[in-house]
Amino acid sequence: MRIKPLFLLLLLTLSLLVVIIIASGLGYFQVSMSGVTAIVAAHLGLPVSLADIDETARLVITDVRLPRILCATLVGGCLAVAGTVFQAVLLNPLADPYTLGVSSGAAFGAALSIVLTLFGFVLPTHYTVALAAFVGALLTLWLVFMLAGSDRGFGSNTLILSGVIIAAILSAGIGFLKYLADEQVNVIIFWLMGSFVGKRWPEIHLLLFITLPCLILIMLYARDMNILSFGTKTADSLGVDAVKTRKILLVTASLLTAASVSVAGVIGFVGLIMPHLLRRIIGPDNRILVPASFLGGCLLLLVADTLTRAVLPHEIPIGILTSLIGGPFFCYIFITSKRRVW
Repeated sequence: MRIKPLFLLLLLTLSLLVVIIIASGLGYFQVSMSGVTAIVAAHLGLPVSLADIDETARLVITDVRLPRILCATLVGGCLAVAGTVFQAVLLNPLADPYTLGVSSGAAFGAALSIVLTLFGFVLPTHYTVALAAFVGALLTLWLVFMLAGSDRGFGSNTLILSGVIIAAILSAGIGFLKYLADEQVNVIIFWLMGSFVGKRWPEIHLLLFITLPCLILIMLYARDMNILSFGTKTADSLGVDAVKTRKILLVTASLLTAASVSVAGVIGFVGLIMPHLLRRIIGPDNRILVPASFLGGCLLLLVADTLTRAVLPHEIPIGILTSLIGGPFFCYIFITSKRRVW
């Protein structure tokens, strides 16, 4: 079933705004939707009276819940867009934001910084783990490109295989770091499972600083992604430098992934499910699919985080919940697609 693209984008945008307001009011300290709306409006500088709003409610919304909610929203959108780009550029429906081993690099960087801290090395900032994860992800991407450099066309199979090789090596390194952590290994494991606990406004600003230019660049290349789906020769004949475009898009999508993983840890299936689902609804045109995937990813991860934070009796890492939701859903997509082929 196909839906008009503009209608879907409008529906996703309105749904996201409503869910943000509802999620902000949910939790141990309940706040009404009207109260949340007034607090958010005042925080944005609009002339709204907060005379009837409790000061504690205002602090809970602006300093605790909104940063976490916006962080989950941005990370979900970035992972979904990265998945869309990887699937379009690598011509592989199973590609996701972690195909090139970016998540393994980020996990290794984070685990290394945690182990160094446990061994008494004084690291400079409160955001050392996030910065180490981001650097680890970028170094991993560089290693993948170096390993795939023998294929001048940077073919899909070469890039995927290079990513698998580097990820396998880094996984062994992460295992060694877990061994070194000994009794404190739970700190590394908790980070690897993904979480938005304790997120603050500086992390939102960091995400926006990295992701906004990347999202704009991907939208500028959306038409070229459509052309790349016809193959390298066809793309070159239509005036698109396939190799250069593929490099730019892969680096940009990996930056989105690196920023997301560095802030929230490893969260799976978001970048795999949303492009699949929305491609069935609105078709494969990346000029519409990219913004729709961003909004859909925002909505999916925000709902999942709200479930873990305010609905379930005990909060579980967000990566576990997305895997529980995404695994069966992806199996359904895989089975139905095989039936259509048969």
